[in-house]
Amino acid sequence: MKVEKVVKSEEEWKRELTPEQFRILRHKGTELPYKNKYWDNKKKGEYRCAACGNSLFSSDDKFESRSGWPSFTRPISEKSVETEPDHTFGMERTAVSCARCGGHLGHVFDDGPPPTGMRYCMNSGAMEFLERK
Repeated sequence: MKVEKVVKSEEEWKRELTPEQFRILRHKGTELPYKNKYWDNKKKGEYRCAACGNSLFSSDDKFESRSGWPSFTRPISEKSVETEPDHTFGMERTAVSCARCGGHLGHVFDDGPPPTGMRYCMNSGAMEFLERK
């Protein structure tokens, strides 16, 4: 199944997103650890891309990574996110972006818990949370 891409100009994104969302999603920014909206969220539900509404992560896969950012063992679907090497700041990391709109979400590391061993360390500002009742 092919993901339908959302393509907008920088000006369109700037009008639709908050300044913080725009900085994170469109310019690969990050937020401070422990000072973001979802790092300690324990409610059940789904995390979606703040730019396009794409389903990204389930609270069922969220865990306390002690990193200060919301962390997940896996995305809702392998088709939800895309990854690419990130060599900024002299580090070797893997950047994670929304497969639908290309918005920067965070990074993935191979130091997570079972069952995947992965830690998808995401920016709260790149996501919106839809609580499951």
